[in-house]
Amino acid sequence: MTNNITFTMIKPDAVKSGNIGAILKMINEAGFTIKAMKFTKLSKEKAGEFYAVHKERPFYGELVEFMSSGPIVAAVLEKENAVADFRTLIGATNPEEAAPGTIRALYATNVGENAVHGSDSDENAQIESNFHFAGTELF
Repeated sequence: MTNNITFTMIKPDAVKSGNIGAILKMINEAGFTIKAMKFTKLSKEKAGEFYAVHKERPFYGELVEFMSSGPIVAAVLEKENAVADFRTLIGATNPEEAAPGTIRALYATNVGENAVHGSDSDENAQIESNFHFAGTELF
């Protein structure tokens, strides 16, 4: 089942802009099933842990600040070929390069405030899902 799940977060910019419903609708219409979902806020410590892989990158501090700046929606999604299909649905990290009709083309502000996170591999989808959800929270 590993290649059938992915993890996403609707980021603080999209939450603040009132785009939760529209983004969830796109996810649903693309054939994903929501296996777990919560509305929450990351502390700076938790955001730092989640993005630890980027700790040495110049944008790490800004990323942690941004991701802890407001509420997020965290979700585990299921669909065959989930990671690749979701990455296609969300579009390029830079919304100016995102394909028309993708989540980031429609709702992202810029590279840093790009509306949604999507797992980049099956392995990371599992790690990220486990970071945010206990096994009893997955359905």
